[in-house]
Amino acid sequence: MRRHDTTLVWRNANRHFDWAAAPDNATYPHLMAGQSRVWSQRAVIDYALQRRAALAALQRGHAFASDLCDADPYLLRAAEHHGVRADRSCPFCRSQSLVDLHYVYGDELGPFQGRIRAPRELEIMAKEHGEFRVYVVEVCRRCSWNYLTTTYLLGDGTPRAPLRAHRGDPVL
Repeated sequence: MRRHDTTLVWRNANRHFDWAAAPDNATYPHLMAGQSRVWSQRAVIDYALQRRAALAALQRGHAFASDLCDADPYLLRAAEHHGVRADRSCPFCRSQSLVDLHYVYGDELGPFQGRIRAPRELEIMAKEHGEFRVYVVEVCRRCSWNYLTTTYLLGDGTPRAPLRAHRGDPVL
């Protein structure tokens, strides 16, 4: 018997969470709860379905835990020092040590692309640059789970020349 009227769908036989039948708001409750958006956010791509499929494959035995919990040591270090605490638990180990990292890429950023930025910095950058893409990666520091959750474009739409690094400039 399955219950589709709640966010949790249980199998009575073995009492495991059924990721394949769960609605999208059970996978990413922060998207339904009205997470704050930057004023110029557009072209949002949500990877919730792929994430759910990967978790369902793991539950069915079609994937190994080492395939999904394989965070690079540099990613784990970045999560420890620059991660923004997520308001959800890790989908693999259920711990509360899940953090989000926001990577920025764009031609206008020049040598400063590929950096991790805090969400409060993204709003300032959206006013200073015409267009750049943000990649949000969730990382669990406990079990090394990592997954690309969302990508989106930010910026005011006005094209600008790429930034250039000058000799003696501090590395940001």
